Amino acid sequence: MRQENKTMRTILSLLLLLNFGIAQTFAHGDNRHFANKQDVKVTTVKVSGNVYMLQGRGGNIGAVVGPDGILIVDDDYKAVSQKLSDALKELGSATPRFIFNTHWHTDHTEGNQFFGKDSIIVAHENVRKRMIDPPIIFGEKTAPYASIALPIVTYTESMSIHINGEEIKAVHYPNGHTDGDTIVFFIKANVVHLGDDFFVGRFPFVDLDSGGSVQGLINNIANLIQTIPADAKLIPGHGPLSTHNDLKAYHQALVETSKFVQDEMKKKKPLDEIKKGGLPEKYKEFGSGFIKTEFWIETVYKSYSKK
Repeated sequence: MRQENKTMRTILSLLLLLNFGIAQTFAHGDNRHFANKQDVKVTTVKVSGNVYMLQGRGGNIGAVVGPDGILIVDDDYKAVSQKLSDALKELGSATPRFIFNTHWHTDHTEGNQFFGKDSIIVAHENVRKRMIDPPIIFGEKTAPYASIALPIVTYTESMSIHINGEEIKAVHYPNGHTDGDTIVFFIKANVVHLGDDFFVGRFPFVDLDSGGSVQGLINNIANLIQTIPADAKLIPGHGPLSTHNDLKAYHQALVETSKFVQDEMKKKKPLDEIKKGGLPEKYKEFGSGFIKTEFWIETVYKSYSKK
């Protein structure tokens, strides 16, 4: 009987550990397990002129193609790299000449490990710093990037690359999603890649441990709404190809929900009570993505508590 009880306790412990691991994987939005599956596809959408959007398992990829070679913005998980390379080959070259990283998170930069030996990787200086010594994210420490996967060209405010008759201008927007965010403008094609500053119709992930700020993100999006032409086509970090109006709706959601949480904070309500009460019903759909409503409330609460 003792042996049976011991065996049963062992089985229960293993099941608890397994369930915890599964819960952590889904809670963290970690797509690497799925990225290794054979059914992952990279789809290609023509955006404007010689600019394309490619979608795999992680963040959206922008690409400008032509006789001078291919420049891409972000490069997904490493597990998707071969399929991304195959998709790029269909556009002219399996190996990009240049890679811009919009920020350091792995779903946008792990492909650096695959392409780094042949491509020039470019990013804001804080992106390189984060890759060398990654902060804890969702309670886990990411391993430092290998030297081959690090940006070899960095900038502090902005820079441009001229290729295939296009000016690709990278502009740093500080302390929004992270402290290394870059917005990439394809000037001639009138296309903008916003990285993870823009989640279409969903609450964003603001990485407070990487220098992110809810108010900073709100300010940056307000600035971009004034800067980006009304007829520009927008490539978000996650979600479908979008418009200026989509960006406005996203900004409104950030402003209204953050104000709602701040008003609750002014009433001296604890975080758990605010989370239990939730947000206005009209933002229910915004909490159906990677970042759930309770997590967004907690992010807003912590971000404004830092002040």
